[in-house]
Formats: sequence, structure tokens, C-alpha cells
Amino acid sequence: MAGTPLDFEKPLVELENKIMELKNFGKEKGLDLGDEIATLEKKSRELKQSIFGNLTPWQRALIARHSERPTSLDYIGMVFDDFLELHGDRSFGDDAAVVGGLALFHGMPVTVVGHVRGKDTKDNIARNFGMPHPEGLRKAMRLMQQAEKFSRPVISFIDTQGAYCGIGAEERGQGEAIAHCLYVMSGLRVPVVSVVVGEGGSGGALALGVADRLLMLENAIFSVCSPEACASILWKDGTKAAAAAQSLRLTAKDLVGLQVVDELVPEPLGGAHRDPEKMGRDVKKAIMEHLEAIQGFDIETLLENRYQKYRRIGVYLGG
Repeated sequence: MAGTPLDFEKPLVELENKIMELKNFGKEKGLDLGDEIATLEKKSRELKQSIFGNLTPWQRALIARHSERPTSLDYIGMVFDDFLELHGDRSFGDDAAVVGGLALFHGMPVTVVGHVRGKDTKDNIARNFGMPHPEGLRKAMRLMQQAEKFSRPVISFIDTQGAYCGIGAEERGQGEAIAHCLYVMSGLRVPVVSVVVGEGGSGGALALGVADRLLMLENAIFSVCSPEACASILWKDGTKAAAAAQSLRLTAKDLVGLQVVDELVPEPLGGAHRDPEKMGRDVKKAIMEHLEAIQGFDIETLLENRYQKYRRIGVYLGG
């Protein structure tokens, strides 16, 4: 088990630790404990399926925020070749909460952008916990417009609890930066594929999510508002986040059903952090399938399909 276990995982962690202790004890003492270990391993598989096969939306939100979950930089390293990071928005500065640059994808030049959380406390502080400032979003816009100029597809990775709401960020036009990102992405004259790999929260996530194809990992979440913020607004009680998560319909399964998301990418049982390499291969395969599908369209058809995709979201059917 990687990282600190979540509360609902603890029975499984305790059982896995017991299995490891038995294996070490048998090896140390020269004892054959194969039958006992096999019995516990069978119980462990059943418990894992029971826990992770019936997750609530709030439990998926906790997995999406897991400290060991692969970040956008991890996926960039697993999915692309020869990534060259580019910096700065040519206006104010460079924001480490958003990375972007050039890469090769199956030999094809592409532009990659994404939010990046830290791996530890020091890294999280340096990257502002993955919460972009306006300059981070403007950096992403600059790179996407550069991609359009050179006819490179754009791949974006979404993983943030939301855009940073500090005074400095507001003074530098956070709302305008988010709106401008939505505007630029909606009209990009190149194919765009976005992948929600962790937490997709609020405008900071939506700003990188206007795409021809929007993919979402099984335990990721995507919403205009975090469960805690929603609970605080609706019930004036942030402790009701679990109830808010249920109401927000923020899971991949919910959003595929609502036709907001185009594909749910399955995760290894227990979450992406339990087998990052497999998760990376599956993400790469999903991106390739969708990119191949949309590259066959001429630009005008691509833009019209993108427009209609977002026009269909939120249609009221009456009754």
C-alpha cells in the first residue's frame, strides 16, 4: 500500500501487513506457511474487491486526492517522448502549478499542458498545491496558441482543486484568465484531448477542459465546485462534504452518463497509485484512440463538432 491509507482502506492495509509479516516470519524461521498465506491472500483479494468495487463519490474524491497518485508530470513522462518544458506567460512570470511544453507522441509533435500538484510538502508549496495563478493559465493559453500556429494537437491534463483565490491572483485577473482560456480553447483550430487525472475542481480545472474529447480516470472527479465548498454554500457546514459529493454528480461514471465526459478510463483496483505504469499505458492508449478519431476531420468540421458537444451539455428536457 503506497502512502498513508485512507480510513476505508485500513482493514485492507492491516491484512496486507499481516500477510507480509507472515512471509517474513516464514522466511526467517525456515517455515512453510504457504497454506496460511494463501488463505489470507484470498481474503485480501475479496476484501479489496468489496472495498473498491463499491466506492461512494466521496471515497472516489479522497482517492483522487491521494498523496501518491500520479501527477500530470508523471503522465507526461510515461505517455510522451522528448518533453521540452517551456516557461512563462510573457506578461508577469512563470507559475509552477501549470506545466507545458513540446513533446513527441508516437513520433508526432504535440503541445502538452497540465496542472501539477507536489509530491511532498516542499514541492506542494513550490507548486502552490496545483492551484494555478493567472500567469499559469496565461502560460497554457500561450502554448496552445503556439500549437495552433504550428498545427500541433493539444493534450491537457487536469488535476487541481481550483484556481488560486489569493489577493494577488485576483488583482492580476484570475477570472479574466479563466474566461480567456475557455474562449481560446473553444476556438483552437487543432485537435484537443483533455484528461482528468485527479481532482478537477472549479474554474481552474474547467479552464483546461474545453476539448474535442474529454477523458476521465475512473477515480477522478470533475466539478465546478469542490464537495467542501458546495457543503459550505448549501448547508453552511463543510463537514457535509460527503453528501455534497453525492449530489454533485462529479464521478467519471456520472459524467459519462451525462455526456459531459467522452470516456471513463479504468484504474487498477485501489487506484492509479497502486500500478502507475499500467495506468500510464492505459492513458496513452486512450489518448491515441481519441486523437486518431478526431484527426480525420477537417478543421471546420472539428470546430462545429466541438461547438455542438458543449451546446448539448445541460439541455433541459422539460416535464
